[in-house]
Amino acid sequence: MDRRPLVLYRNFRYQELFNKMAGLLLGDGDKNQADAYACAGQLVQLAADYGFQGNLWHCFLALCLANHENAYSVSCEIRGDMGGTLSALARQDFQILKDLFHQDIKKLDQLSGGSDIWHNLASFVPSGRAGQIFNERVRDRLIQLSVALEKATDLEEFQNGVTQFYREFGVGKYGLNKAFRIREDGHEARIEPIVNVDHVYLDDIVGYESQKRKLIENTENFIRGRGANNVLLFGDAGTGKSSCIKGILNAYYGQGLRIVEVYKHQFHALSSVLEQIQDRNYRFIVYMDDLSFEESELEYKYLKAIIEGGLGRRPQNVLIYATSNRRHLIREKFSDKRELDDELHVNDTVQEKLSLVARFGVTIYFGSPEKKEFQNIVKVLAEKNHIQMPEEELYSEAIRWEMNHGGLSGRTAAQFITYLLGKQ
Repeated sequence: MDRRPLVLYRNFRYQELFNKMAGLLLGDGDKNQADAYACAGQLVQLAADYGFQGNLWHCFLALCLANHENAYSVSCEIRGDMGGTLSALARQDFQILKDLFHQDIKKLDQLSGGSDIWHNLASFVPSGRAGQIFNERVRDRLIQLSVALEKATDLEEFQNGVTQFYREFGVGKYGLNKAFRIREDGHEARIEPIVNVDHVYLDDIVGYESQKRKLIENTENFIRGRGANNVLLFGDAGTGKSSCIKGILNAYYGQGLRIVEVYKHQFHALSSVLEQIQDRNYRFIVYMDDLSFEESELEYKYLKAIIEGGLGRRPQNVLIYATSNRRHLIREKFSDKRELDDELHVNDTVQEKLSLVARFGVTIYFGSPEKKEFQNIVKVLAEKNHIQMPEEELYSEAIRWEMNHGGLSGRTAAQFITYLLGKQ
C-alpha cells in the first residue's frame, strides 16, 4: 500500500478514529485489543448517529470524503474536476484512501478474542431507527457512495465517484445539511448546522394558496438564477408564515437551497455570514423569524445596509426571507405623525421607519381565517390524522377549543387536532 501522508485530505472531523483504524488495519505500531474495542464502539455510535448500514468502515471513509472541505473538493462542488495540479494531488490522496477501502476489517476479530465483532460491523444491520444527523436522502446517498467506492476497479473510477458526489450534493456542512444557525464565538460568527429540521411541507399548510404560489414563484426564480426579491411574510399570529418558509426549504433543498437562521441580536454579524456563503454553489435564504423592532432598537440599521444601501453588494446567491406580525416592522408612535412634534422633520422619522419594509420586494399577507375556513382546516387536518368524528361534532368542539386557545388560526386548528389525538 502507498504509505505517503495525505496532502489535501487532512484533519478529518474524526481524525483520531481515522488514524487508529488505519493503524490497526495496516499494522502500524502496537495493535491491541483495547484500541480495537474502542474503534468498534465509535463506529457503532456513528452508525446510530448517521443511520449507516452495511460495512461501517466503508461508510466512515465515505463520510470523511463527503464532509471534508479543501481546495479540490470545493472546486469540484462548483465546476467539477478541472484537472491540473489540484486534480493530481487529489489523485495521490485517493490512491491512499482507495487502498484503505480495500482493507478487510474482519481480520480485526483476531484482536477481539476471537469474537465476531468486526464481522458484524462489516455487514451492519441497523435497529430501524433513522439517523439523527442527516436526512434519509443524504444518508442513503452516502451509503451508495461507500458501496461504489468499495467496488471501484481502478483509481479513475474511484475519483470519478467522489467528484460526482461533490457535484450532486456538494461537500462539507453545506452539502450535507439543509439548515444552519449562527453561533458567535468572541468576534467570530460561525455557521453551524441545525441537525433536526421540522419535516413541514407546503401541502401540510391548508389554505393560503395564493400566498404559497407567490412564495414558490419567487423561490423558483431564485434557484434558477433569475430575478428574485427579498420576501416579507406578515400578518396574524399562527397563520403559517414560518411553516411556509420551512416548507419551501424542504421542497427545494434537493435543488441546492439552504437556509441560515439569524436572530435580531446577530444582525451585526450579517456581513461576516455573507462572506462565508457567497462563493459556495448553493442558494441561501437568510431567514429572520418574527422580525420586529422597538423604537429604541437600532439593529434594523444593520439589516437595511445589508439588504440594500451598503457599499458591498449582497451576493447573488443570497436572499432574505422574514416573517413578522407587524406590517411595518418598527413600532410607530402616534407622535411620529402629528404635525406638532419635538422633531423638526417629522416626515423624515416616518420614512426612516418605513424604508426597511420597502427593501423587501415581495410582501405577502397572511390573515386569520374566517370561521368556515377555520372549519375546513380542522376537517383536512382531522382526515390527515385519521380522526373519526361526526363533522358537526368536530366543528362544534373546534369552535369551543379556539374560543379558549387563541382564536381562529391554523396553529389553533393544529393544536386542537393534537388534543384530539391525545384523547384516542
